[in-house]
Amino acid sequence: MLETRGYKVLAYSNAEDALERFKEGGIDLVLADLVMPGFDGTKLVELIKIFSPETPAILLSAKVRTYDRENRADVFLSKGMYGPAELLDRIRLLLVRKRGPKRLRVRAASAGVSSAA
Repeated sequence: MLETRGYKVLAYSNAEDALERFKEGGIDLVLADLVMPGFDGTKLVELIKIFSPETPAILLSAKVRTYDRENRADVFLSKGMYGPAELLDRIRLLLVRKRGPKRLRVRAASAGVSSAA
């Protein structure tokens, strides 16, 4: 579904492989399941946030409706309670928050305005 919307998707079957790929760079957002082989999605998000606190992370689970453990995910979604449109909207909003609005940056650049990060 994400690839049909223009997103490049990298999928991993366990958290260790996903973390190693994340360390190589170039990842804009992490979408992790709560239950994963190796360590769970909560631990994966925690480790990712240590390397890159600004990288948005979404944690998904089919096991619980509300997640009661503390975690560093930006969003927690229970599978089945939210449709694909809700997931896509959350992803879009998290990426806009990370990168800033595209139109605003393009206008600022064409007007000769620069921003310091």
